[in-house]
Amino acid sequence: MTSTVTLLKRRTTMRMSDLAAVASPTSTTESFLLGASKGGGSTGSDVGKRCCGHKHELVGYEALPDFLKHNEFVLDYYRSEWPIKQALLSVFALHNETINIWTHLIGFFVFLVLTVCAATMVPMETGVATSETGHLTNCTSNPTVLMAYYGTNGTAVAMHAALRRNVSVPVETELTAAAALSSAATHPVTRWPFYAYLCGAMFCLLMSSGCHLLSCHSEHACYVLLRLDYAGITGLIVTSFYPLVYYTFLCDPFYRTLYLAAITVFGAAAVAVSMLPVFEAPDLRWARAALFACMAASGLVPIVHKLLVFGARPEAVLTTGYELAMGAFYLAGVVAYGARVPERWLPGKFDLFGHSHQLFHALVIAGAYTHYQAGLVYLSWRDMDMCL
Repeated sequence: MTSTVTLLKRRTTMRMSDLAAVASPTSTTESFLLGASKGGGSTGSDVGKRCCGHKHELVGYEALPDFLKHNEFVLDYYRSEWPIKQALLSVFALHNETINIWTHLIGFFVFLVLTVCAATMVPMETGVATSETGHLTNCTSNPTVLMAYYGTNGTAVAMHAALRRNVSVPVETELTAAAALSSAATHPVTRWPFYAYLCGAMFCLLMSSGCHLLSCHSEHACYVLLRLDYAGITGLIVTSFYPLVYYTFLCDPFYRTLYLAAITVFGAAAVAVSMLPVFEAPDLRWARAALFACMAASGLVPIVHKLLVFGARPEAVLTTGYELAMGAFYLAGVVAYGARVPERWLPGKFDLFGHSHQLFHALVIAGAYTHYQAGLVYLSWRDMDMCL
């Protein structure tokens, strides 16, 4: 009798244990996933690595599939094969792509604002008109000239070479110069090269941000998004040439067409090469960097040509300074990207903040903004000095 009671108690205990296990499968599965994320037991730090409350864990470099292995010096905080929804929500989570996503996402909105401001302010900028008014008053006190200057719409875009010196000239000459200023204000030079550059910059920044956000979804998504990222980089480089070439050689159709066609064909060839699957191999990191660097360096040809033809003009010197600064930013970014510093020196220490790709992103934005400033100078130059 005693043995029967004991056996029944044991069976009851076993059934209660089974029921508890069935009632709480989440805790059992959760413990397994947390342990598997690092290949060891679960810890409080692992729990902190969940994305937005979902059970999609961040993993180490060794746990990644081959298509996500791009930098062996960044050791941790990777997202691997996450569903699209969780990948999108991870924009608000902390992982090793967070800074990469947000640097270029914020950069995209900055350039969007710059584009809107340029569209509404550059063609009829009152600040320039005010400075020109003071300059014109210093050049001449002839009321006839001032009336002609303001006769059309009261605005002017830039200084005219004929009024730069405080010299006595005939009234007819002053009227001709004033008419030229008024004509520039009402018929500004075409803007499409400037806006093409701004669109190229925004496309590059948006594709880069999207690639870093969603390429963790699958191998196919990674392949497509990387190609869009490479196309964005190519687009930024190609459209950077457009204001430089178009406005510098505005009055020389042969060289203008030659340079624009050359860089456009070069860009199309670069996009075609980037479509090859082997192009994204980690071993070809320096080859990718060299391709884009050579495209950018080819801009030295029209820049040197510009200085040979217009070296005496302050606008040519100023835009060249901006372009050299842009090139320095881009070159520093390419070197950091190719050398993978500083994470190469201290693997695992820059997983979240400060690794080479983040530096590359910041330097790209700095270079792109510098070229935007050069574009404004080109517009003011050619609004004032159009081909007749």
